[in-house]
Amino acid sequence: MTSKHAFLSPAWVDAAHRVYAGHADLAAAPTTSVRMNLVIEGVPFGTGALDAHLDTSQGIADLDLGHLEGPELTVRLDYELAKTVLVQGDVQAGAEAFLLGRVRIEGDVTKLLAFQQATPSPRQLRLAEEIRAITE
Repeated sequence: MTSKHAFLSPAWVDAAHRVYAGHADLAAAPTTSVRMNLVIEGVPFGTGALDAHLDTSQGIADLDLGHLEGPELTVRLDYELAKTVLVQGDVQAGAEAFLLGRVRIEGDVTKLLAFQQATPSPRQLRLAEEIRAITE
């Protein structure tokens, strides 16, 4: 049985790194590349806010803590929405939240739109399933 952890908690990040390492062979020239910093508010642990990033420039989605230098965009959103979009893959929820003003974006929005419209391969879908399996 796989242990589940709170999304973006230190234990989740460690488990996610192990999942990503098991799929290192997926890394290839990305069809859609984005380097995005995330400011996630309302985190149920720590100080309540968290800096993270999503980087697909190496061909695999790398979601980790801390900010990238020179991101293409920065997205501010709440914890539950981040989990819904980034773990569950519900981009529609993200689009609706943006229209309602719950998501704030600074930088190249076209990069985010291209990333949202990319079709994952069957192997990338398996990776996403493994990430969902470690997430509370």
